[in-house]
Formats: sequence, structure tokens, C-alpha cells
Amino acid sequence: MPINLHNPFKGRQHPGEVIVLCVRWYLRYPLSYEHVAELLAERGVEVDASCIWRWVQAYAPELNKRCRPHLKPTNKSYRIDETYIKVKGEDKYLYRALDSTGQTIDFLLTAKRGVSLARLRIRTTDGTRIACCAGSSAARS
Repeated sequence: MPINLHNPFKGRQHPGEVIVLCVRWYLRYPLSYEHVAELLAERGVEVDASCIWRWVQAYAPELNKRCRPHLKPTNKSYRIDETYIKVKGEDKYLYRALDSTGQTIDFLLTAKRGVSLARLRIRTTDGTRIACCAGSSAARS
């Protein structure tokens, strides 16, 4: 069902507030569709996980388009930081792309260490992508 600009929730069974809440929970927190449906059931709203999937497919691009201009802008100067951490007792490597103010732009968590695995696709707030690779001199500008 296409999104109508005047009433984006027209024809939906549930109110717009419930739909936006479900989409936000799914996108913001590491939850499955079943977990979001369970959270709604605890609040007295019965929704199937497949319905939440359809809402995310329909409304996530629109939310991204509307929220992106309000995000804190990043600058073009960035660096890659590699950190060795333990997750649930296993060794992992965390690669972070940081801007010049120290704000995290993007990250990658891998089980193996290696420059070829540390490729990050950094998306700036204006929607452009910067390709970089940890360990290369071009990434540390």
C-alpha cells in the first residue's frame, strides 16, 4: 500500500502512533519482529509479526528521509579506530569510523582481524557515502 502524503496511515487497521512506535522499536533496538509483537501484546495491542514487517518495509524509508536532516551533521575529516574486545567470552575486533570531534560515524564488529575485513561504508548525514579501509593512509585524513 503506497504512503499517502496527506494521511500516511489511511487504510491501516491500527492507529499511526502504534505503527510508528513499532517501526521505531524495530529500527532503534536489536529486536526481532516477534519481540516487537510481544511488547505490543504486553500493552494490550495484538499485532502479528508479519504485519510489523510490512510496516517496517513501508515506513522505514519515509522515516529515514524525514529524520536525516535533523541529525547532527558530521564533517569530512574522519579516522578509523581498531579495538580488541571480548564479547560473551570470545575475542572480537571493533572497527569504528570517528569524525574529528570524536563522534562515531559507523562501526563494524568482526570475529577475525584483517584490513580486508575492516571495510566500512560510512554514511554522512547528508546521505553521501564515503568508502574507506582501516589501516590505509587515505582513511586517516
